[in-house]
Amino acid sequence: MSTVQSMKTPSSYDSGSRSEIKKSKSMFGGDIVRQASIDALRKFHPKFMVKNPMMFLVELGFVITLLLTIVPDAFGSAAPRWYNGVVSLILFVTVWFANFAEALAEGRGKAQADSLKQTKKDLWAQKVTATGTIRVSSASLRKGDIIIVREGETIAGDGEVIEGLASIDESAITGESAPVLKESGGDFCSVTAGTRVVSDWVKVRITSDPGESFLDRMIALVEGAERQKTPNELALHTVLVSLTLIFLIVVVTLPFFGKYLNITLHTAELIALLVCLIPTTIGGLLSAIGIAGMDRVTRFNVIATSGKAVEACGDIHTIILDKTGTITYGNRLANDLIPVNGNSVQTLARWAAVGSHADETPEGRSVLEWLTKHSLSYDRELSEQGEFVPFKAETRMSGIDLPDGRLVRKGAVDAIKQWVASKGGPIPSDLDGVTEKIAKAGGTPLAVAVDDQIYGVIYLKDTVKPGMRERFEQLRKMGIRTVMCTGDNPLTAATIAREAGVDDFIAESKPEDKLALIRKEQGEGKLVAMTGDGTNDAPALAQADVGIAMNSGTTAAKEAANMVDLDSDPTKVIEVVAIGKQLLMTRGALTTFSIANDVAKYFAIIPALFMIAIPELSALNIMGLHSPMSAVLSALIFNAVIIPLLIPLAMKGVAYKPLSSEQLLRRNMLIYGLGGLIAPFIGIKLIDLVVGVFL
Repeated sequence: MSTVQSMKTPSSYDSGSRSEIKKSKSMFGGDIVRQASIDALRKFHPKFMVKNPMMFLVELGFVITLLLTIVPDAFGSAAPRWYNGVVSLILFVTVWFANFAEALAEGRGKAQADSLKQTKKDLWAQKVTATGTIRVSSASLRKGDIIIVREGETIAGDGEVIEGLASIDESAITGESAPVLKESGGDFCSVTAGTRVVSDWVKVRITSDPGESFLDRMIALVEGAERQKTPNELALHTVLVSLTLIFLIVVVTLPFFGKYLNITLHTAELIALLVCLIPTTIGGLLSAIGIAGMDRVTRFNVIATSGKAVEACGDIHTIILDKTGTITYGNRLANDLIPVNGNSVQTLARWAAVGSHADETPEGRSVLEWLTKHSLSYDRELSEQGEFVPFKAETRMSGIDLPDGRLVRKGAVDAIKQWVASKGGPIPSDLDGVTEKIAKAGGTPLAVAVDDQIYGVIYLKDTVKPGMRERFEQLRKMGIRTVMCTGDNPLTAATIAREAGVDDFIAESKPEDKLALIRKEQGEGKLVAMTGDGTNDAPALAQADVGIAMNSGTTAAKEAANMVDLDSDPTKVIEVVAIGKQLLMTRGALTTFSIANDVAKYFAIIPALFMIAIPELSALNIMGLHSPMSAVLSALIFNAVIIPLLIPLAMKGVAYKPLSSEQLLRRNMLIYGLGGLIAPFIGIKLIDLVVGVFL
């Protein structure tokens, strides 16, 4: 992971957050609003409206009252023509506002899709053939083809690097200006069409056919063309449709009861009653909430394959996180130099620096930085004359062979001990004690030796990222359990887990351990999220309820996951969970508000329609509305204007705070339940004061 991350600053996630905030400000941009206004009119077509039964009934009411305005006696209505016309206009505006909310949410996605389409253009590639290379169009590339991409050229298709190493500019896809290194083998060989090679060259094997690339899937998702209703959304939609059918039956039967009570109910009044009874507010905003939820994730540079994945984030019980690069920075840096066998710190520092002078790894650089920090010097001229010996997995050591024949080595303690023993040198009696102390502290010990003598140990420490403990504490308040997976030994793992504040950890973990943990948690009825980037993470990513693959990772990982993080920031899983919870909270809050404000409309319309024939119902006219006619119009106007007033909330989402489910329920009931009950009384009364002037 350090190969990719080394070229990005630690604050890359913060810049992404700022970018997301900046993008969100353009939610009501002039072009988007104008296009949404036009699209809202197009959505009046019955083939669109029938998908939303609540608003389809309102549209039918608009058509009927419009006919009554033109032909007052068409349905036996004796209401004044102007009254029918006003009701028809209000119903038209109600449907338009609901359509506008959905069109605005879709418009934001389409605007982002248009930007991506500019990246997806017909590119040219150097395809490798049996006789050499030929120049071909990206449209002709098929899965399995091999291309060569050199400095300054754009990668023509999704694929995996099979040869070479290059610096890749992915800003067209991720928005991140810093290039990343991609090389053959390992977990960071995946490349995306539309990205550009900044330096060197790579040979790429194409992994997708035309129309199936990652960029194609991104465009389809952000446009909303593949958005399907989530299980929770379908359940709520079913409840709302059921309520609508019940109230429809009630309103249809009212004229018969009216005749029995000698009450004349005009068609326009019945339609107004139905519109105010059914949950039109949440019905008009439900689709927009779902689209905006996915859009918020997309604008966070995370691509979700479905709304279900986003929504599942809100119900997560357990998050599985890698230690390296997620909880810690991933680069082990020199934290201290501890001499053994009576040697001085100065002597140990001298040989550690000589052995690290040509070592370009973060560990090697950190040794020299440690000397500078502690005002110590070493023989640079001697170091430059020697021959550097790079680290190898077989030897687990690196160092330098000096011109005078001395051999300086630093590496794993047991490897250095074997090397010294092979030369007949002694093993310091205090070496094991120092090594164990460093391991218990969560560090990694590197022994330093010259020929047959061990001088001491370099204490390397993988530093926990700032603020991780606070983040995990927030997750704990939300009822989410965090589990750290690491290949470190149990002592090191326990120390890092304690310092970071995770709830549990798995030391010396293998891919099958992650898969077993996910299945165990799911077997207990819990939803699990995890991050991964390697091919060996693919089974666990596919098994997890929310699998977030890094864009820098392998194609196998991205295909197995249901989310892809374009910034390749593993800690973003925490923010994605917050977005999922925000989506659920927003839908729940607006549903609560919608049902609560229906109560006020009942108090406005029902007394107005029946209190003349049933004087006792005048006791329900607690708002003291001007007249039955003004009461109906005021309730209808409030019912229409509340939708656009709630559009910003539906698009941005309810402000999220890390609280338990019980606390969130109490908070939402107090704000949106009680608020939804009080606001309509005030709003309808104020509208009635204005309407009463004209009646």
